[in-house]
Amino acid sequence: MRMAYNVRPGGVSAYRQLGTQVEVESASQHRLIEMLLDGALSRIAMARGCLQRGDVPGKCQNISFAAAIVEGLDASLNREAGGELAGNLHELYLYLGERLLYANARNDGATLDEVQRLLTTIRDGWIGIRDRVPQTTAMAVR
Repeated sequence: MRMAYNVRPGGVSAYRQLGTQVEVESASQHRLIEMLLDGALSRIAMARGCLQRGDVPGKCQNISFAAAIVEGLDASLNREAGGELAGNLHELYLYLGERLLYANARNDGATLDEVQRLLTTIRDGWIGIRDRVPQTTAMAVR
């Protein structure tokens, strides 16, 4: 006997949101930054797909979301404690934000590729230091 399920899109969305919320609440600060980098890269990939399909509103929405994540990454920097490295990341995040605006205004896939490459380099470096940083959860720090 087969059982039929009537899964409503809103239910799936709510389940995904709950899963993301649980992951965020239990994640280390390091993992949260990794998740933000992944999110920005995902939104850039979606924007590229929208650009290829001619979906201008989708492209704009995804690039705007990626830019907001980059702004959030910049805001999360502790520039006093981070010294030169944090200062360099700040400048890089500003540059990435400008490039995302340019890609959006010019429908420029090559610029999206550039931003993706730079963010991937940052993400790879961030993952590379995972074992060297304390793994305090974000909830414990509040």
